[in-house]
Amino acid sequence: MATSTLGRLWKNDYFQTVVMILLILAVVFGFWYGSRLVLNAEYPMLAVASGSMHLPRSTECDGWSHPFAPTLHTGDLIIIQGVNASDIYAAPYNESGRSGDILVFRATDRDELIVHRAVGKTVIDGQMYFITQGDHNLGPGPYSPTPAENVIGKVVMRVPWLGHIALYMRNSTGIFVVIALIIVLIAIEFVLPAITGKKPESDQDEHIEKVPESEGPI
Repeated sequence: MATSTLGRLWKNDYFQTVVMILLILAVVFGFWYGSRLVLNAEYPMLAVASGSMHLPRSTECDGWSHPFAPTLHTGDLIIIQGVNASDIYAAPYNESGRSGDILVFRATDRDELIVHRAVGKTVIDGQMYFITQGDHNLGPGPYSPTPAENVIGKVVMRVPWLGHIALYMRNSTGIFVVIALIIVLIAIEFVLPAITGKKPESDQDEHIEKVPESEGPI
């Protein structure tokens, strides 16, 4: 009985749509929380919103025309890994040698995440601080020195361009576009069939009576 009921449900287009939506949500949230666990970071992925890490300094960062130039660009998707403060390497950008780790940290005076390189370390009142600087900037930023407790993690990977999607979603226009698309999908899947009175083909098939086959020639 339970098997036959489930079989009839699965043939229903509405039921299949709901199941697919739930599966997509499960995959998205599972990937996000799984990434947080594996990378040991509160924010395992972020989009770069400014050109403060862009090089060379003689050019501006538009986020599109030079995706593989050093070091980070507007619209990059960055992967962040949690790290102990004592394991963070601090040094200015060095094209031919090892550069300091690129950190993601909370600004002290505002609820904002900053992406700058650790160029130095210092200890103030027994607490470790990092001297942070954007590669595009001529000196340390206004959030330097940064307390070690404010550090979210270090950048271990970047994917060019992909962060533009998150940046677009963050503004009001992007949100309205997504909401509009969801409304359109719901209208196509549920509202239009209800208005036209057209039932899904799978539902129509369930109500067709089978005509018994003839046992022999007439």
